[in-house]
Amino acid sequence: MRAEPMRHFRQSGRRTGVTFSLLTALILALVSVTASPGQAADRDRVRAFLTVTGFDVALEAIKLSAEDAPAMLGIRAQDFGLSWTRLAGEVFDVALMQEMGVDILERTLSDAALAHAAGFYASDLGQRLVQAENASHLADRSVKRKSGEEMIADLMVSDPERVAIFDRMMRAIGSAEMTLKSANEVQIRFLMAAAAAGIVELKLDEKGLRALQAESAEESLAEIRKSGLRGAAVTYDGISNEDLAAYAEALEQPLMREVYELMDAVQFEIMANRYEAVAMRLRGLDPGQEL
Repeated sequence: MRAEPMRHFRQSGRRTGVTFSLLTALILALVSVTASPGQAADRDRVRAFLTVTGFDVALEAIKLSAEDAPAMLGIRAQDFGLSWTRLAGEVFDVALMQEMGVDILERTLSDAALAHAAGFYASDLGQRLVQAENASHLADRSVKRKSGEEMIADLMVSDPERVAIFDRMMRAIGSAEMTLKSANEVQIRFLMAAAAAGIVELKLDEKGLRALQAESAEESLAEIRKSGLRGAAVTYDGISNEDLAAYAEALEQPLMREVYELMDAVQFEIMANRYEAVAMRLRGLDPGQEL
């Protein structure tokens, strides 16, 4: 149930630039609560944690959101041809993003939380769930959406208990609220970086942009929840209701909730960082121009 990149960005706002990351501050503030220096996980164990939980693939999937970046600025990625493909490949480099994840988690993930989550995902059920989630993260988004819409509509009638379990899983980790909060922050940081780079001129300042986001928050949350249900229907198609109920129970445990809160924050922090990098690299790049 790790959050996937969301598409609910709007163009507005203007500021001179972004050098401070709110999400990074929140993540580091979490360290004082969850992990003292003596409790922080070591680097090799964090790398193993990424693999056993499938978080390495969740970070890899950030590259799939690259196609959304130009559209948010009113630009078509196709206009840049191979130049855009090369730029996106460099900025959304998978190895780089995974190392960024290791860097943050090494400082913030407590030994207790790491051991708890790794223990669950190393189990037979955990590995089956990771396999399903990994495949879902890298699936074609448009195909997945269409399939999910059809599947969830059918399940609403044929197996409402399964839909209720999906909802329980999402609520256990607060995925909709976290996704909205984080995606809004990604939007603001990207638009501000693009404005600072002179790529776009935006009509509202940051305060106005956040007000606009707040106006659509209820609608956005509803869409995120629907999207989450659609995604769950596709992702866990081969997992029984009994196993999914056991998964929901595992997700409700305090240490697992702590892990998911941190992983979601890390995922969106890396996404925001890479979008800012895209904004700076787009500066001065014209359609057809080689990098």
